[in-house]
Amino acid sequence: MTIGEMNIPKRTIMTPGPVEVHPRVLRALSSPVLGQFDPAFTDMMNDVMALLRQIFRTTNKWAFPIDGTSRAGLEAVLASLIKPGDRVLIPIFGRFGYLLAEICERYQADVYTMECPWGDVFEPKEVISEIKRTKPEIVAVVHGETSTGCIQPLEEIGRACRELDVLCVVDAVATIGGTDVNTDEWCLDAVVGGTQKCLSVPSGMAPITFNSRVEKRINERKKVERGIATREDIELETGRLPISSNYFDLGMLMDYWSPRRLNHHTEATSMLYGLREGARVVLEEGLRERFSRHRLHETALIKGIKAMGLELFTEGRKKLPTVTCVKVPDRVDADLVRKMMLDDFGVEIASSFGPLAGKIWRIGTMGYSCRKENVLFTLAALEAVLIRTGASVSPGNALQAALDFYHE
Repeated sequence: MTIGEMNIPKRTIMTPGPVEVHPRVLRALSSPVLGQFDPAFTDMMNDVMALLRQIFRTTNKWAFPIDGTSRAGLEAVLASLIKPGDRVLIPIFGRFGYLLAEICERYQADVYTMECPWGDVFEPKEVISEIKRTKPEIVAVVHGETSTGCIQPLEEIGRACRELDVLCVVDAVATIGGTDVNTDEWCLDAVVGGTQKCLSVPSGMAPITFNSRVEKRINERKKVERGIATREDIELETGRLPISSNYFDLGMLMDYWSPRRLNHHTEATSMLYGLREGARVVLEEGLRERFSRHRLHETALIKGIKAMGLELFTEGRKKLPTVTCVKVPDRVDADLVRKMMLDDFGVEIASSFGPLAGKIWRIGTMGYSCRKENVLFTLAALEAVLIRTGASVSPGNALQAALDFYHE
C-alpha cells in the first residue's frame, strides 16, 4: 500500500477550537530545530516566559507552556496541587467543569460540585457562599465554557479566595488572547490557557502561570528524578509525599524552566517557535485592540444570525465573546447542516455535547479566524444550506445586516 503526499483541503475554520493558524506562526513552525540546551533556544524559552506574562497580565515569576494539549495544562496544575483528601470546589456550568471534577477525582481529591443549568453562569455570591460552606483548599473554575458559550465572572471569586486563603485555579483555555484575563488584578493563583484557540497556534502546548502561593505548595512536595538528583536534592525530599505524576510535576518543570535547566523532557522545539511567534502577534496587535476586534466580529455575526431569523442560545452579559451558540431550528438536522457547510463551502462550525448535542451550533470567532471575510462567508454558507434543507429563514438578510454593521 502506497500512501501519497498530503493534500490539505482549504477550510474556513469557525469552530471554538482549533482555529486557523496565523501565517507568521506557520512560518515559525518550519524553522530548523535547535537542541533544547542550545543558548539560542534557552533564550527563546526566556522570551516565551516574558511574552506569556504580558498576555496573562501578571508579574508572576512562573509563566511557561506545558507540552501537551490544553488538558495537559489543567492536569499539570491540579496534579501538582492536590494531595489525597484535599477538598476541591468546582462550579459546573458546562462540559468542561465536569472535566475539572474528573481530573481532581483521579488525583484523589474530595470533590465538591455546584451546578447550574447549561446556558447560565453563577452569581459570584453563590460561589463565595459555597466556598465558605465547604472550606476547600482549592477552587477550580472554567472562565469561558465553550460547550455553552458562557463566561463566568471571576473577579469577586478570585478576591474572596485570596481573603479566605483558598487557591483559585482557572481554566482560561477559551479566553486567553481573546477577552480579558487579568490574573493579578482578579487574584487568580493559577491560570491555564490553550494555544489552539485565540492564540492561533496549533494544539500541542498549554501556557500556564502561577504565583508564589502555588509555588510554595508545590515545593512542599518537591522531588528530583533519580539519576539526576544531587545529594542535597535527595536529602530535601526525604519523607515527603511526591506529586503523583512525573510528567505533570510542576516542581520538576520549574527546575527545567529556571536557570538550573535540569532536564525533564525533550522540549517541543517547533511548537515553542510557534508559541513565541503567536504571542508576539498578540502583543503587537495590543490586548485591548485584540479584545475589541473579537467583540466587533462577534457582534457582526450576531446581527447576521438574528437577521436570518435564527435564535441565540446565549446572549447578554453571560455570553462568551469568542463563541456564539445558535439554536437549531425545529425539524432541521443539525449534523446534516454542518456536513453540507463543510462539503459544499469548506466552512466548519461545531455541534455541542451532552444535553445540547444536536440542539445548538457553536460558531467560534477566535484569533486569526476572527476576520470579516470569515464571518461573512460563514453567514452565507449557513443561510444557503438552511434554505436547501427547507428551513424557514429570511433569505438575503444575514449578509446585509452584517455589512450594515461593518459599514456603520
